[in-house]
Amino acid sequence: MNKLRVGILGGTGTVGQRFCQLLDGHPQFEISVIAASERSVGKLYHEACPWKLSTPMPQSVKEIEVQAIEPPLDCDLLFSSLPGSAAREAEDAFARSGLPVISNSSCHRMDEDVPLIIPEINHDHLGLIEVQQHKRGYDRGFIVTNPNCAVMSFAPPLAALHEAFGVESAMITTLQAVSGAGYPGVASLDILDNVLPYIAGEEPKAETEAQKILGKFDGESIEKAEFAVSVQCFRVAVTDGHTAAVRVNLTNNAPLEEIIAALSNYKGLDLHSSPGRFIEVSEEPSRPQPKLDRDNGNGMTITVGRVFPDNIFDYRFVSLSHNTLRGAAGAAILNAELLVDRKFIK
Repeated sequence: MNKLRVGILGGTGTVGQRFCQLLDGHPQFEISVIAASERSVGKLYHEACPWKLSTPMPQSVKEIEVQAIEPPLDCDLLFSSLPGSAAREAEDAFARSGLPVISNSSCHRMDEDVPLIIPEINHDHLGLIEVQQHKRGYDRGFIVTNPNCAVMSFAPPLAALHEAFGVESAMITTLQAVSGAGYPGVASLDILDNVLPYIAGEEPKAETEAQKILGKFDGESIEKAEFAVSVQCFRVAVTDGHTAAVRVNLTNNAPLEEIIAALSNYKGLDLHSSPGRFIEVSEEPSRPQPKLDRDNGNGMTITVGRVFPDNIFDYRFVSLSHNTLRGAAGAAILNAELLVDRKFIK
């Protein structure tokens, strides 16, 4: 099978580096283009990129010459890890030029005509692509996004419970890793021996994105889930892994064993980057922990534990995801695999 040629926008940043790492040896995709800011244009990737991952820079990308973030680029699809300030105009320009854009950036997530996808949960929302193309005058191009990394820590178990019992309301506290702030991220004297109770813009994104993901596609638009979501976001001194403490009220309450079964048995997919189990429920009282559980399923599994009845809400639990894998580059790659599988990219 001929591999699809992919480009990476923002390829020298931390998420861009994750794309390079995860796409090395991928059976469906090969990197043909890396684009970055003006200071990197014209340099070879190994010259332009201060590599920050624990594995070596892949040989396949070292000698790629970094290009400017503007059409045309010689590839079949694009992964975008651009900052929000630059992403909106650039991603629209590339989609208008005829390229599918699979974006990890925040700027288009809540656009009414842009699918916000977690493949196991709402792959039917890809039907919005045709609406988007008609509305925006795109030909072959389109934009698909994956959610904020905090949302990935709690939306999957909420989806499982919502499908089985209905969710009326959820209150969530996230404990988010420093890698979620990018590089160089949070100053050490701010985060060491400390918990930061504010991440700019994070809480409203977490609340509204979850409702869009768990909403229904009616053929023309997304009808957002009506249940209330309240989220508080904290930055903690953890390298990778976002933890969420969740309390939830259900429309139809159920015994604890049925709650655990609904989480454990929630559907997965059979794509290249899909984990063996989408949601894994731990029975150990001290789990999940970022250090021990973030790499479950090659960093693509959501680990849930501490599932108990609550004194105010119906149930409470703790949920964990790897924020730079399942919550960023890995999520976008899984979305691209889904788009290929469903023939949106050929």
